[in-house]
Amino acid sequence: MRVIDLSHPVRGGMTVFPGDPAVSVEPAVTIAEAGVSVLSLHLGSHTGTHVDAPSHTVEGGATIDAVDLGRLIGPARVIDVSGLPPRTRIHMEDVRDDLSELAPGTIVLFRTGWSAHFDDPDYLDHPFLDAGIASALLDAGVTVVGVDALNPDETPRDDPAPGLPFHDVFLGAGGLIVENLTGLDRITASAPRFIGLPLPIAGGDGAPLRAVVVED
Repeated sequence: MRVIDLSHPVRGGMTVFPGDPAVSVEPAVTIAEAGVSVLSLHLGSHTGTHVDAPSHTVEGGATIDAVDLGRLIGPARVIDVSGLPPRTRIHMEDVRDDLSELAPGTIVLFRTGWSAHFDDPDYLDHPFLDAGIASALLDAGVTVVGVDALNPDETPRDDPAPGLPFHDVFLGAGGLIVENLTGLDRITASAPRFIGLPLPIAGGDGAPLRAVVVED
């Protein structure tokens, strides 16, 4: 069994969505002082590799602590859309063949290659998915989608309230979106098993998670 970690380490100053809380990780208690080491963490619910619950964009939508964890464990399909220029819109026509014959419950992971830019300013200029892909995935019975980028929608640099059409469609139908994955290029199995377990934040609109794939 081979386990591939798809998660960015949580560290102070790491990339966050524009306007989200900055991340700090600082010593709170040290072994020298008290015989134990404890860190103080300050972060938003969408820090690093994380999952969006429906309540992230849907008023009254399900919160992360109400999500069936079984939905985040299952067979995955990696869709390679790497090598595109910055801010390219990916249309359904571009991935139609890759999304054929999807079994309901498949966890679809889009590999843009943009995780290589994590913590660089260019990370915000990732390619993004057209909302038509969200509709097609839902029609196929897919309710969990992941990207190795900051956002499946386009990420603006200066808009405090950007439009999020992919989120609106996918989360609006009760789906879950995993963002800021990394290491998708390391997956070699044709049918890897995805496991992503979020922190059970009461009433949370999302939560950091440890995302892995298991290859037998």
